[in-house]
Amino acid sequence: MTTDTTGTVARDGDSRPGGPADSPFIRACRRRPVPHTPVWFMRQAGRSLPEYREIRASVPMLESCRRPELVTEITLQPVRRHGVDAAILFSDIVVPVAAAGIDLDIVPGTGPVVAEPIRTAADVQRIRPITREDVPYVDEAVRQLVVELGDTPLIGFAGAPFTLASYLVEGGPSRTHAKTKALMYGDPELWHALCARLADVTLAFLRVQIEAGVSAVQLFDSWAGALSEADYRRFVLPHSTAVLSGLAHAEVPRIHFGVGTAELLGAMGEAGADVVGVDWRTPLDVATDRIGPDKAVQGNLDPCVLLAPWPVVEAEVRRILEQGRTAPGHVFNLGHGVLPETDPDVLTRVVALVHELSSRRADQG
Repeated sequence: MTTDTTGTVARDGDSRPGGPADSPFIRACRRRPVPHTPVWFMRQAGRSLPEYREIRASVPMLESCRRPELVTEITLQPVRRHGVDAAILFSDIVVPVAAAGIDLDIVPGTGPVVAEPIRTAADVQRIRPITREDVPYVDEAVRQLVVELGDTPLIGFAGAPFTLASYLVEGGPSRTHAKTKALMYGDPELWHALCARLADVTLAFLRVQIEAGVSAVQLFDSWAGALSEADYRRFVLPHSTAVLSGLAHAEVPRIHFGVGTAELLGAMGEAGADVVGVDWRTPLDVATDRIGPDKAVQGNLDPCVLLAPWPVVEAEVRRILEQGRTAPGHVFNLGHGVLPETDPDVLTRVVALVHELSSRRADQG
């Protein structure tokens, strides 16, 4: 199976020149000229797709992440349906933490729940290093997908140390991150030991995916927006930098994304990524000024806009494409994940619109 230049799946069995490394998505990440603005959606593999809900109906989340044939099928679904320019590996940010020995589960309607939250240095020691042998299902799924996707790039991903630490300290999702901040402020030595251990696990997990063949990786720091810039620089930036700089010689683009990070964009840009994801709160031209001229940007349609009438969606897509032109490279995406109630047909129309409008501009010079 291969893909044409718009990312739609083709079954002619022929490999086209260039491959994933010369795809619009990878070219945009590397700030090179593109035939059209590439587009993919965070959480495109799942939730809004009826075919995903059907396949997941009787399979718990963690188990589905550990079954290569299921991971492969779910990852391919949005590529087939929407014609996106990149696939993202179906998994969860807590998969490597579970492989590292932490007892947790992903509870429907709640999220990751940790049986014994991290409180002490002894708890940190429970997080053991991981290798490919700890996550063979990820290695196998990536290798299968690379063959199936042909010229369409596959994005690997992992959770950033701060976001993983928040889950482990809180014991589950939190709106305030109060326990996380209490540990961070009250015992900085323990905090840094925890994040350093998680950075090692994250780096190893991403290396497994890269060695198996992913074309790019994304580091999700979903909860970093809960911090001030000063706290981010002191407590988070060194550990995210350790992950991203550890991949510097891997020759794949590195994307860094967080939610509510408008005041952190400059600092996040310093962590070592090639692309900085921007949520819907910050216009892309403003974000580009904060991040700097040596990074591409990714984003940033508000996921809720997809629930509005089509003329509203179209107007917002046009606005974001216009603002994205100020960046040295732009990957169209949402400002966070696809909402479960989103009509899949709207996502398909957005992909087509982005391709049409940006192709027209490319043809005009």
